[in-house]
Amino acid sequence: MAQGDQIYVMRDLAGMPGLYQHHGIDCGDCTVIHYSKAKAEAEVSRTSFDAFSWGNPVTTVTQPEVYAPTVVIERAESRLGERQYDLFLNNCEHFATWCTTGRTESRQLATFGLRLDQLNLPELRRLAEADRHSHSPEVARANFQKALGDIATAYATTRTDQQAAQKDLDDWHRVAQKALTLNREDLAREALHRKVAAQKRVEQLTAQLSDLVELELNLQRNRAFTERRLGLEGEG
Repeated sequence: MAQGDQIYVMRDLAGMPGLYQHHGIDCGDCTVIHYSKAKAEAEVSRTSFDAFSWGNPVTTVTQPEVYAPTVVIERAESRLGERQYDLFLNNCEHFATWCTTGRTESRQLATFGLRLDQLNLPELRRLAEADRHSHSPEVARANFQKALGDIATAYATTRTDQQAAQKDLDDWHRVAQKALTLNREDLAREALHRKVAAQKRVEQLTAQLSDLVELELNLQRNRAFTERRLGLEGEG
């Protein structure tokens, strides 16, 4: 790792270890600029390397074309103090990728593919951000319930796919070991190649699960907020 590198660390969420990638920019002086959630509202902050990593391994992101390190740092510093976090449009990976390449992209979200597209994202985002546009109590509650149901369906499907991918990973690992004991290096290489592909699939699906969990947590928090607001309006 070096100054200007885009880096990420696997973070835990809702008691589940290593569930999603948290991205940032390595400043080269034992500090990292990233979307920190240390405060009540996520903010682009410069923190110590340890505060970013939480003691977990840190990985460098490889991009085909990136700005010079000094330019990357300047771009990251230009957004210090920003509080515009959006899971779908401006998450930690969007920020870090923009700093290094100028592109506002999140591979973690892209891996959702059609399953994510099948969700009513504008409605989910509106609910997750606690949109205060007027709705009757019945409509508001129905919207939240449907959104949570959509997330639960996507989570269950993705979780099943993740478990299948993990089984493939374990199976190819065993095949590679067996091939080596039989002095079949050709088979071992092929098995390891398939193991790497399975590992990437597991990582992609794990990232999908993390985004779904984060979205559900946001919805649950803001459903409680809406219920309180509707209760107060009912008393007025």
